[in-house]
Amino acid sequence: MNKALHTALSALAVACTLTLSLAGFAQAATGTLTIGFQQINNPSGCYNSPIVPLIVNNQTDATAIIFDATNCGGYAIGTVAPGQAGTFEFGRSVSIP
Repeated sequence: MNKALHTALSALAVACTLTLSLAGFAQAATGTLTIGFQQINNPSGCYNSPIVPLIVNNQTDATAIIFDATNCGGYAIGTVAPGQAGTFEFGRSVSIP
């Protein structure tokens, strides 16, 4: 196999791998995420907390990431695994990748 063909096939393999791995990020989590008294079915993205402290009940198949600022800014201060719940005194928003 010549070098140009090998390089082209390698580039194609990398492109396919990236495309398939990034496609998984676009899907919503399956299940229900409760933030305070707000229930979100099949959540995806960032959600601001309607109450303080932030109370999260994660009944999805993805890990929720807790942030200390609105719009998932600031610092990630904790996580809530699937099937778990947590209370965060300084939590202001939740991200579900």
